[in-house]
Amino acid sequence: MTDDYDCDLAIIGGGLSGGLIALAFARLRPEVRLLLVEQGDRPGGNHVWSFFDGDVAPADRWLIDRLVAYRWPQGHRVDFPGYSRDLDTPYNSITTVQLAVALERALGDRLLTSAPVTTLAPDHVALADGRTIRARAVIDARGAGDLSTLRCGWQKFVGHSLRCDEPHGIDRPVIMDATVEQQDGYRFVYLLPWDDQTIFIEDTYYSDEPALDTDALDARIAAYVRGKGWQGKVIHREQGVLPVVHGGDFDRYWPEGDPVARAGVQAGLFQPMTGYSLPDAVRFALWLADQPLDGLPAATRAYARAHWRRGGYYRLLGKMLFGAARPDQRWRIFARFYRLRPTLIQRFYAGRSTIADRIRILCGRPPVPIRDAMRTLWNPPA
Repeated sequence: MTDDYDCDLAIIGGGLSGGLIALAFARLRPEVRLLLVEQGDRPGGNHVWSFFDGDVAPADRWLIDRLVAYRWPQGHRVDFPGYSRDLDTPYNSITTVQLAVALERALGDRLLTSAPVTTLAPDHVALADGRTIRARAVIDARGAGDLSTLRCGWQKFVGHSLRCDEPHGIDRPVIMDATVEQQDGYRFVYLLPWDDQTIFIEDTYYSDEPALDTDALDARIAAYVRGKGWQGKVIHREQGVLPVVHGGDFDRYWPEGDPVARAGVQAGLFQPMTGYSLPDAVRFALWLADQPLDGLPAATRAYARAHWRRGGYYRLLGKMLFGAARPDQRWRIFARFYRLRPTLIQRFYAGRSTIADRIRILCGRPPVPIRDAMRTLWNPPA
């Protein structure tokens, strides 16, 4: 092993955003000497990333199709008290394993794992073991930045993959089962049937606080499983806390003088209302692969600044959710939303709502107290 490394592009962070950037460059610009640096022993972390067919443009699907571990062409379902709906839009899931395998195959020795970083600069990276990476450009894709500069609610979750002793009987993803007891904000259970006897069960909350009581959520998942009559063995577990941004200061989150390029959540590239990052990660990776390496910090910040401006409407919705709705009544907002046209719902999740979509989501009698809704609307987030 050499003491130091030289490359054209150093990508710091081997999660979804950093991984997709590496795969895009490997395919579209193989002449660029890149290095993907991951602090863990394998890229990808411990996640399941899912997306609707309409979230990614057909011309861009090549970047992620090889990563898809499960696909449900029959569509998906939502359940609320007194209301259920099947939607025809196909659904897909990417797993950590698929992403890691793709990166290992595409990058070979250009993937550096078990490599914590101590210092980032525009032209070099210092590793914890004393080695240095010299690069024409460095991009930071290591998860969230300083969230204290933003006003956030939180989407937090614990998920179990259960190998059932008998078929579980779920034939399509259930994006939201909100018939469960409402606790700690808006609570729902998310179900992904991997096969006839394996199902992923995630207990999810839109909460005012990021604290995650994993023991309590583990127990609630176990109770949900018992209620369904399922028996089996947990073969996989994951957890997470995602920001639902409803205000804040982009220039504090990413100061103009910061000399290092950013990607992913570090750059604020996610749907503010949902914390959903995959569509933006695909779009950004393909955009980045078409940019010159010189001037990357300014270019990526300008891209992220424009994304922040476009997200103002979704931040307003987030402020209504967390500011105008009682925590135990937040499910009514989603129940109303899921009665709208499927194409509108699809564009919302992709972060591409039209003007007509935005008006339609807000029009009519709101499922929150009128006074609180008006106070929120007259005081829009930054």
